[in-house]
This record gives sequence, C-alpha cells and structure tokens, in this order.
Amino acid sequence: MHSKTLLLIGASRGLGHAMAETFVHHGWQVIGTVRDITQHTPLHALTRVYPQQIRIEQLDICEPAQISALRQRLSGQAIDMLFVNAGTTNRDPSQTIGEITTDEFMQIMLTNALSPMRVIEQFAPRIAAGGLIGVMSSGQGSITNNESGQRELYRGSKAALNMFMRSLAARPAMKARPMVTMAPGWIKTALGGPDAPYTIEETIPLLVDVLLEKQQRPGLEYLDFRGNTVPW
Repeated sequence: MHSKTLLLIGASRGLGHAMAETFVHHGWQVIGTVRDITQHTPLHALTRVYPQQIRIEQLDICEPAQISALRQRLSGQAIDMLFVNAGTTNRDPSQTIGEITTDEFMQIMLTNALSPMRVIEQFAPRIAAGGLIGVMSSGQGSITNNESGQRELYRGSKAALNMFMRSLAARPAMKARPMVTMAPGWIKTALGGPDAPYTIEETIPLLVDVLLEKQQRPGLEYLDFRGNTVPW
C-alpha cells in the first residue's frame, strides 16, 4: 500500500506547519504550499528533517493562474486529502464593517472565502474517491454563536467560506464525499496573538485526529478541534 498524500494549502508556518509535521508523524506524504518558495520558512526546515515525506510547492491562492499552474504540476500525483489552511485577517480587527475600506474588504474576502473555493474547484476532481476535502474556518464563522460581535470582517469572511462549502456539499456529485470546515480554536499564533488560551502543541494533534476520523464519514460537517459539532 502506498502512503497517503495530503495537499496542504498554506503550510509555511503556524497551524499549517504544525499540521504538516503531525501528518508526517502519522506516516503521510505532505505536499505543502508556500507563497514564496525562495523565502526560508519553518516548513523548509521541516523538509530537511523529513525529505522523503514533504514536498514544497509555491502558491499564492489569490492568484488564479498560480492555482492552475499548481494543478498542472501535480497532474500525475495521487492526492488522498485536500486541506486549505491559508487565511488572514484585517489590520485592525476592532473596526466595524462600515469602517472597513473597500480594498481591505475585497482582500480579506478574496483570501478567506473566494480563493479557498477556487482551489477546491480546481482540485476536487483530482482527489481520490472518498478523499476528504477540508478548509480551516473558525468558530467565529458561526452565525448561531455570534453573541459577542467584534472582528466583524473576519467573522463575515469565515461565515461566507462556510456557506460556500455548504453550497459545494449540496451538489449531487459531492454528496458522498467527506468534507469538513474546521474551527481550530483561539490559538497562540501570529494571527491569534499571545492572549489566546490554546497552544499549537495541544490543539493541532487533536485536530489532525479529527480529520483522519472524518475520512470515514461522507458529507459536510462543521467541527472543532475536539471533534464537536459547531452550529452553523
């Protein structure tokens, strides 16, 4: 049996890098993308430790031509799981939606909602039958749970991503495929900040376990890193 292969979009550092390392420890091959392959990242360092299991590819998900080029480069590669981790937030998360500039709104929505779906549209036909397709959403994308407000643009972008995933899952050709939008929790990263209650070390191994287990269940679910269902 061949080792399974994960295509991990956004693996250079933080949660993506930790996911790559954890999947390697589970015996998987990992194709991880970075925006600039010439710039040294933690993923580059990890590749030196596991040169037989990690392959780095360049991709800026906001550039459709780069998505198509990556698809061409991987045309002969078997892929068992696709997970889109790439995402960002606006410079001042305290701004209300009415204060956000048009350019910033478009950039966050492009990065967090539209571009992940473009990647999935391109690669879904290439994922092995029954292979999992997942995205890194956020608990802040839950409309039901939004009782505290704040981080309005980020919340909106993740809610949009969740809705696009639900639309994708409703297509007849996708109904039998396991799919997931993940809420990783508030984690100490460059994006999450130093006040976050969780660390990468305690959450990502659990998150990966959830993904591995979800492979056996067709259909779309919105899950946290412990495998609990998050309300849409």
